[in-house]
Amino acid sequence: MCILLSWAALTLLSLKCYLTERTIQHGPVFTQEPSDSVFPLSSEDNKIFINCKAKGNPPPYYSWKFNEKDLSTYTNLNYSLLEGNLLINNPQAMKDGGSYQCIATNAYGTILSRKAKVEFAYLQNFTNKARNAVSVREGQAVVLLCGPPPHFGEIRYSWIYNGHPSVLVQDNRRFVSQRTGNLYIAKVEPSDVGNYTCVVKNMMTNGTIYSSPTPLVLRQDAVMGEYEPKIEVQFEEMLHVLKGTSVRLECFALGNPVPSISWRRADGSPFPGKMKINQSNGVLEIPYFQPEDAGFYECVAENSRGRNVAKGHLIFNDVEHMHWAQTLRDAYMAIDADLHWECRANGKPQPVYRWLKNGQAMDRIHINRGKFMLSKVNLADSGMYQCLAENKHSVIYASAELKVVASPPDFSKGPVKKSTLVQRGGEVIIECQPHASPKPSFSWRKEGNLLKNNERRTISEDGTLRIANVSESDAGRYTCVARNLFGVASSTGTLVVKEPTKITVPPLSMDATVGESIVLPCRVSRDSNMDLIFKWFFNGKLVDFSRHEHFEMIGGGASGDLMVRNIQLKHSGKYVCMVHTMMDSVSAAADLIVRGPPGCPERILVGEVTPQTVQLSWSPSPDNHSPITHYIVQARSDFSIGWQAVKTVPDSVPGQMTRAIAVGLRPWVQYEFRVAAMNSVGVGEPSAPSEAVLTKAAEELQNGEDFGYVVAFRLLGSLVWMQSVVPSVDASRYVFKNDSIPPLSQFEVKVGVYNSIGEGPFSPVFIVYSAEEEPSIAPTNVWAHSISSSELQVLWDPILPNHSKSTISGYEGSLGNKAIMERVKRSPAYITGLKSSTMYLISVRAHNSGGVGPTSAAINMTTKKPPPNQPPGNIWWNMKNSKLFLHWQHVKAMDNESEVTGYKVMYRQNWQRGTSIVETNQTSLELEIPSGEDLLIQIKASSDGGDGSYSSPIHIPKMSSKDSLIQ
Repeated sequence: MCILLSWAALTLLSLKCYLTERTIQHGPVFTQEPSDSVFPLSSEDNKIFINCKAKGNPPPYYSWKFNEKDLSTYTNLNYSLLEGNLLINNPQAMKDGGSYQCIATNAYGTILSRKAKVEFAYLQNFTNKARNAVSVREGQAVVLLCGPPPHFGEIRYSWIYNGHPSVLVQDNRRFVSQRTGNLYIAKVEPSDVGNYTCVVKNMMTNGTIYSSPTPLVLRQDAVMGEYEPKIEVQFEEMLHVLKGTSVRLECFALGNPVPSISWRRADGSPFPGKMKINQSNGVLEIPYFQPEDAGFYECVAENSRGRNVAKGHLIFNDVEHMHWAQTLRDAYMAIDADLHWECRANGKPQPVYRWLKNGQAMDRIHINRGKFMLSKVNLADSGMYQCLAENKHSVIYASAELKVVASPPDFSKGPVKKSTLVQRGGEVIIECQPHASPKPSFSWRKEGNLLKNNERRTISEDGTLRIANVSESDAGRYTCVARNLFGVASSTGTLVVKEPTKITVPPLSMDATVGESIVLPCRVSRDSNMDLIFKWFFNGKLVDFSRHEHFEMIGGGASGDLMVRNIQLKHSGKYVCMVHTMMDSVSAAADLIVRGPPGCPERILVGEVTPQTVQLSWSPSPDNHSPITHYIVQARSDFSIGWQAVKTVPDSVPGQMTRAIAVGLRPWVQYEFRVAAMNSVGVGEPSAPSEAVLTKAAEELQNGEDFGYVVAFRLLGSLVWMQSVVPSVDASRYVFKNDSIPPLSQFEVKVGVYNSIGEGPFSPVFIVYSAEEEPSIAPTNVWAHSISSSELQVLWDPILPNHSKSTISGYEGSLGNKAIMERVKRSPAYITGLKSSTMYLISVRAHNSGGVGPTSAAINMTTKKPPPNQPPGNIWWNMKNSKLFLHWQHVKAMDNESEVTGYKVMYRQNWQRGTSIVETNQTSLELEIPSGEDLLIQIKASSDGGDGSYSSPIHIPKMSSKDSLIQ
């Protein structure tokens, strides 16, 4: 092992030793740090663990501070160390609650962990002292005091009446404050007489205690008269609320008659959907407080005798949790160098910065906010440094190691290159890279003679030698000499000057025809002692001769010709011959143009059709480097054997023409057409077939003169036929309109034909229904709200039967003029697959078999922002008996994402498929789990816009039922 000594006894490190140690030895780095935690304290608890683990070489040893003072595990037997973890035996809330900090140290320095606040949840017992009876008149109000004993952790209050096991149900007359535990009865009734017991439960320890009963008796001397409400339970007049926290406002009034409680915002704005009001209206809950939730809130208590209002101002307190925007990196520096470090943290309020070396404050430094400068470092400055960013809410730590190195120049790891090849007339760079601290000065010698800078030769500050326009006289042995205040070292290499490689016979651009074979030459002159490597590139890609049957490299020695066999159109392009030697590379390029038959025409379109002709047009074919001389038109039908050439107008279709008329066709026959192009190389591939087209029947074979149709119809059951003449040969539709005909009336219908000679036969009789009248009015009171970032719910008032002449089968919605909602029979309907944060124009209309009715007035609705993409992080847990306590960092939504309203925790026992999901609006959760079972847990944030991404799976191993753990 290498040891860095003080200046008084400085022993220079050999560079070899330093480099070996540098790769494996380093100061401590925390891999686990203690975190704030609350432990349930009960008679079963006997020990807790506070985790701390660091890596380092040599391995670090650990110590702890408790409330800023060194904690001795030797004098205090309640504390012991298990590796880096602190084990507390028989913890006590008052004695062991406080701030803990882990310290890790090895030969390279010391670092401090973040401070962890450790607290204990407990609940002491009520005194056994009997409580005095409370005497009231009927109709009077009363407050029964709970007076809870000392406790810590979340507390829930309830009351029981006359020892009944079920708790007292709260309503608009009775209220239990979760701030004080007191029971408020707005107006006492005879049925209220009895004994009342306050029940206090600690939600972390699950401990429950019961007070002595408080008797409530009724005075018989009088009955309380009516009076206006008196607000007895109210919230603070001014309350600062942190972003993302939950707010619970209580309000309850006494009075006769029993007052009603309502809530409102002073500016009249409505409550968003996330706010909750309990059944008795006595509690308003605002989860995940945001800037838009700030403002004045009012609780109104009212009865027939009057009203009173309690007001409070909720102020948004935008506290951003501190996190590093720029942290530190380890530094390895030479003596007398200047060290510059910068750490930068984001947080509200703005943080201030402190710096520590090996856990202690520093003096020989310059600090400007998070910027740290240490000038002219020496060996004594080596150690572990930490930047602390802190504000009134938290402190975060960043650590880095500084190693100051002193060594003479050493070429053992980076000698001058033994042999360097360079072509005559070229430029060469010979590097000199010894390891040394501090940085050495350099000089070069050739054959023992000191070199100086000139117009062709320069020596840079880092020791690099550069020689331009190299000649044969520059060949020889070159030595780099490096010096610093700790020693001198040198390294030698040889410069070899060679003749440059040249391509004497380059490939030439040429034309070729499909099916031919050609050779592209590539021959070079070079130094006879240099090995050559030939490579060919086709259109920028290296030719792999083992995979291309058309390519072959022929020749040998100074020749690397490329033969292309059986050339195809795909072989047109740029060919590059590249020649490599150990010293240089040269290349030459040529273009190959391949002529071939034309490509196939595209987009065969059919125009005017007659009994014996069809007009055709198409897109021109690629000529493949040989002009198209003419086009050939072919046709096929059910009466032909395959494709046959057809006569055209013009007789020969020239290459520059892209239309023709096929003639000599047979009437009343279905044809398909295709076109092929021809050039001097040959006939190209034919086009895809056109659409099938039916030539018209010959005049003498169809219809006859004055051909037409006769449509006969009558109401079902009627004896009289009505007829209408349709004189068009091409007609296939007839509409009869009579407003007096009821919808869905049945008609008998038949169709006949006629021409100038006479009438033809009628078709069989068919039953046809008259159309149903489409809806004539639109739905009203259309409104919508966004369910998530991709779904809207649309609601409307239905069209009443007595308001519409036509029947209503259902409704459909539209965005703009496009129907996008599945047809439904009634309100509501859902539109899915939408974009997030997008405004849509929505309308609704009714429909039946007759068609659709008019659309309602359109409304605007914007989908919600998408859920946060970031999964919950910084997840840690501790376990006690069969209880698992989970904690995680709140997910902060981006400006374009929905605010988090809660979390979903999915867990399952390892190796099992069944999963369970628990929802919570906190960043912690207590789970009852089977003992001795491994668990897999994932957590995701939920929001108005939907659910976010699950965190990575967390494996919770089975643990001793008496162990607790902080991670």
